[in-house]
Amino acid sequence: MDADINFYFDPVCPFAWMTSKWVRQVQAQRDYTVDWRFISLRLINAQVDYDAHFPPEYEAGHTAGLRLLRVAARARAEHGREAMSPLYAAFGARIFDTAPDPVDARPESERRERRGTREFVEPILAEAGLPLELAAAVDEESWDEEIRQETDEALSLTGKDVGTPIIHFQPPEGVAFFGPVISRLPSEDSALQLWDHVVGLAAFPGFAELKRSMRELPQLAGLGVETGAVGQQEDWHGGSRRQKK
Repeated sequence: MDADINFYFDPVCPFAWMTSKWVRQVQAQRDYTVDWRFISLRLINAQVDYDAHFPPEYEAGHTAGLRLLRVAARARAEHGREAMSPLYAAFGARIFDTAPDPVDARPESERRERRGTREFVEPILAEAGLPLELAAAVDEESWDEEIRQETDEALSLTGKDVGTPIIHFQPPEGVAFFGPVISRLPSEDSALQLWDHVVGLAAFPGFAELKRSMRELPQLAGLGVETGAVGQQEDWHGGSRRQKK
């Protein structure tokens, strides 16, 4: 597929979801084409000791993300790349734009683990207009090699010390970067202004990085931050919530 933008996403990454919403704003106004591709946080961190490096709920969340990407990979194989946009939109709407159930007293790790189940995926597939039978792919490890190859493809464009999302501008010759990481969704007008600034930086051949580790919790109902509110600031070491290097 020839696209103006290749966007590599893990469906359980809140920052990838927020950035994707901004990219959709720009896409609608600039008539860009976007190829929604895969990058797995669980595969990126395959050699990491989760217990030693991450908060306790992270392994369950990243594993659920891989299981959701299996569903996406099967959907793409059977229904074409055009199925990715509505499917990722349905993933994000359910995971991040839906407020948590106030009576759900389960630990956060259990809630995140549930995202990788057929029970969780089936209504998402229905929302995306896809067959419910695709949900069986959560357990189909045969898709992992394809997801790994696409993850490696994304990292080959940026280097390995990054997370999600990765955006490849004007592929295949254009430059690719991790991010931009944003915590607030801009207005329609500001979306284009931000886009032009980002593309301007990316277009300079010598530009490598502009970064800070302090981030606001994204304005997403699923994280308890309503539109117009400002999320609590956290220090994301090395692009993640790792507890140590």
